[in-house]
Amino acid sequence: MGENEIKTGDNESWLQPYIDSPEKQKQLYKKTLIVVIMSQIFGGAGLAAGITVGALLAQDMLGTDSVTGVPTALFTLGSAGSALLVGRFSQRFGRRFGLSAGFLTGGIGAIGVVISALMGSIVLLFISLFIYGAGSATNLQARYAGTDLANSNQRAKAVSMAMVSTTFGAVAGPNLVEVMGGFADLLGIPALAGPFILAAAAYILAGLVLLFYLRPDPLLVAEGILRAKRRANNIHSEQDTELLPKNKRGILAGAAVMILTQFVMIAIMTMTPIHMGHHGHDLQAVGLVIGFHVGAMYLPSLITGSLVDRVGRGTMAAASAVTLLASGVLAAFGPADSMTALIGALVLLGLGWNFGLISGTAILVDSTSLDNRAKTQGTVDVWIALSGALGGGISGLIVANSSYAFLSIGGAILSLLLIPVIIWADINKQQKPDEVNRKSV
Repeated sequence: MGENEIKTGDNESWLQPYIDSPEKQKQLYKKTLIVVIMSQIFGGAGLAAGITVGALLAQDMLGTDSVTGVPTALFTLGSAGSALLVGRFSQRFGRRFGLSAGFLTGGIGAIGVVISALMGSIVLLFISLFIYGAGSATNLQARYAGTDLANSNQRAKAVSMAMVSTTFGAVAGPNLVEVMGGFADLLGIPALAGPFILAAAAYILAGLVLLFYLRPDPLLVAEGILRAKRRANNIHSEQDTELLPKNKRGILAGAAVMILTQFVMIAIMTMTPIHMGHHGHDLQAVGLVIGFHVGAMYLPSLITGSLVDRVGRGTMAAASAVTLLASGVLAAFGPADSMTALIGALVLLGLGWNFGLISGTAILVDSTSLDNRAKTQGTVDVWIALSGALGGGISGLIVANSSYAFLSIGGAILSLLLIPVIIWADINKQQKPDEVNRKSV
């Protein structure tokens, strides 16, 4: 039995209305975006806990700064393995099961972090942070669900709508640090573990929203429509794959843009709370700066998506490099006691990441076909997560042996590598698979 038959069964009668009616396809596209948006609001809140207090919790439990990058490294490393599994699971069974399983796993990891803080167990903390990374990977991969039924001129906008909805939860999360810390105190749990209580509830709710409402599954419907077109035009899957070759240069370029921006963003962001603590800023100030940062990561997405679709993927990827460069310079040379300078640097850091992720995602989707899309997306997200793990892991060592300014300048210089990648791939002139498909049939 073939993979498609495993996913949809021999009887595809449920698909026929969507195959026959472009209007029903549009309706499902809109419904999918709404469901993804709902899940991302919760997912954003779950994501923010690890960003805001993960390093501080490890610092408190270990009593040293040199390994404060380990929590970020662990949950991004955990997100790497999860990205691969979620991508392959989604390719085989659809987005609904892949994404919901990832969020629910992340919720279990957040519960484990709370228990580890209560027990004072470093081993359990590290294991739980690794599992918690599944939520981060799923939060990122959910952006792909909106693109399954989108045409080439809607893809970046579809990604951006999923991401902008993350803002609501992601901005609220860091600013609820003290509230959740007080709630944790009432329960007899260390205050720094409080945000992970919120993360557990948020990730579990995100998973349940997708499990119950993301149906019909957009990826399965898109694949069913493609199979119907192949049958109508007497094109076999193998032939169609030859007519729609994976744009390897586009895949490599899209991956490089997302991997590099993730590395730079995670490295600088991870050490900012520690840097602020060393210069007398309290937890509320840290939450405010990270809140602005996360807002800049997601809030501009709706505008970014339209820009990526209109002015080109390559142009916006170049804008990402320039913005990250400005962020690194400001973080390095801005006064450490200035909230304005810190907020400005972290806002630029989030904005540069936003430009890179949306343009890189659009490049990747343009360069794949439905036969390999979810699997390729999962594989690329593994490398994105690994780059984040590396950035988070070495950031503490770099700062401990040099300075926060040195780390920031290094990130600024590294971001410029995006420019030659864009020139090499000539992204704005790449032909989209959709156009090849229309010509082939």
